[in-house]
Amino acid sequence: MKFIIAIIKPFKLDEVREALSAIGVAGMTVSEVKGFGRQKGQTEIYRGAEYSTNMLPKVKLEIAASDALAPQVVETIQQSASTDSIGDGKIFVLDLASTTRIRTGETGDTAL
Repeated sequence: MKFIIAIIKPFKLDEVREALSAIGVAGMTVSEVKGFGRQKGQTEIYRGAEYSTNMLPKVKLEIAASDALAPQVVETIQQSASTDSIGDGKIFVLDLASTTRIRTGETGDTAL
């Protein structure tokens, strides 16, 4: 099993969620986060004063997937979240040692 973490632009969330549902992703966790990379923040105007923020709003997706489905999940996120501009985000793939469904006690791929 794989644990996939994707950091994407907030306005791409619905498009990514729909694309993942279409390939059979049963669930995910979504968090609103802030961060920066090469984009280095942005300049904003608040009450007439210009200021620089070094943390940009992003959305973090966390998805547990079977080894067979993981490459397709990564490809789907990459294609649906891309705007071909700086700040589109990153995708991280980690090995997932175990999974247990709390309600039934199922483990492994069946718990996904």
